[in-house]
Amino acid sequence: MPRPLEEIRADRLRKRAMLVEAGMDPYPPRSGRTHSIQEALEAFEARAASGRDITVAGRITALREHGSIIFIDLFDGTGTLQAAIRRDGVGEDSFALFKKAVDRSDFIAVTGTLGRSQRGERTLFARKWRMLAKSLRPIPEAQEGFRDEETRYRYRYLDILLNPQLRERIEARARFWKAARAFLDERGFLEVETPALETLPGGAETRPFITHHNALDIDVYLRISTGELWQKKLMIAGFPKVYEIGRIFRNEGISSEHLQDYTQLEFYEAYADFRYGMELTRELFLAVADAAFGTTRFTIRGFSVDLSQQWETYHFCELLQQHFSIDPLATTVEEVAAVLERERVPFDQAVLSVERGVDLLWKKIRKTIPGPGFLIGIPTYLEPLAKRDPDNPAIVERFQVIIAGSELAKGFSELNDPIDQAERFRRQQALRDRGDEEAQFADWEYVEALEYGMPPTFGFGMSERVFAFLANVPVREAQIFPLVRPRPTAPPHYPTITHNNDQDK
Repeated sequence: MPRPLEEIRADRLRKRAMLVEAGMDPYPPRSGRTHSIQEALEAFEARAASGRDITVAGRITALREHGSIIFIDLFDGTGTLQAAIRRDGVGEDSFALFKKAVDRSDFIAVTGTLGRSQRGERTLFARKWRMLAKSLRPIPEAQEGFRDEETRYRYRYLDILLNPQLRERIEARARFWKAARAFLDERGFLEVETPALETLPGGAETRPFITHHNALDIDVYLRISTGELWQKKLMIAGFPKVYEIGRIFRNEGISSEHLQDYTQLEFYEAYADFRYGMELTRELFLAVADAAFGTTRFTIRGFSVDLSQQWETYHFCELLQQHFSIDPLATTVEEVAAVLERERVPFDQAVLSVERGVDLLWKKIRKTIPGPGFLIGIPTYLEPLAKRDPDNPAIVERFQVIIAGSELAKGFSELNDPIDQAERFRRQQALRDRGDEEAQFADWEYVEALEYGMPPTFGFGMSERVFAFLANVPVREAQIFPLVRPRPTAPPHYPTITHNNDQDK
């Protein structure tokens, strides 16, 4: 029978006291490390030949006792190295203390010389050791103890420690955003920061989070875009190219594609339009894919996608006419409702509008499109912030990136006509007044700013959903610490995970 985890913790507390009694601080402020494990391994033969002492530090991930010698595996985040704690190497008293007080999961520092074990394994032969952090709870032995998703997310630090693929995904995520930043920096974009608290949330159609600002005694919103309207005000202010990578917050449901707080990139370039932006976007996707994953070919949700191939162009109105025999530019609420019922697409009759109905029908089509490609020809009523197509004012100059049946990014020629913008805000406000919580807020201060003049501008946005799709995992799995419900209390118990109790002596 497994030992109760409370018993294991009590045993480790006794070992902690044993260390203190022996005059060893269980949590010293300095490690004394001279080399990372990676550094030790990279120049192993030369360091071994020199016979000089080095000090490495790390967590004990495995512990094997063989009489007068104890082999341990040390992991410090850069690599793993075997160390040998020998009675004749560290001394009788130090060896006895190690044997009695040290467990797997402890952090220790080991000083000694590098060499090969009898089996030829690269080894640090200890001359002395020192505790750096006595663990009171053992790390699970293997991934089998983390099958439950909620447990994995709540104990994400253990999940990362035990799962090399998750660790690599976190590193790939960092490369993804680093590449996006480098891509824009190299093209002369200026990185900016815009407010996360707003009196009106602008730049997207979604439900915001609301909080109270005590100092000003007003309700404010957590932003739902990475400063879209703020960045366009910077266009008005005379900056030609700006971007921001930051967190945004949307009070929506959780799904494999949607979260409530996540990282998003938005950038804006003056004197450019959406046609120019399509090629720029394709180049950006190729850059971040290569940096994060080292390839442009992916299998995503059953679709085979090659970002290096020629990207398709899909026409919104043509697709709806082909699939549903409906013209989005001339339809009515009644016609849209009839098609939704026929196609068995759920909808809320109380707030149904042409906008919401057509968007629901499009989402049904979107799931079948592999991509990569650009969706264009979107009706003006679906995009309150994009410039109208001069050849057909009923549609806007906007594209959406379609990959593996989903919309992963959006770019458009920004609307800079204040009169047109005001009219579209009025339409959005009317939808909100009818109960449509996804309609945009009317930001009259932004309209006022447009009246001072904004140059023709291209704007683009993409979120970490792009990374999640390329990694072919749910977006929650692609986050480092996904949000979980708090426990009602903080009881002194352990998660339901397996342990190798043989390591706890």
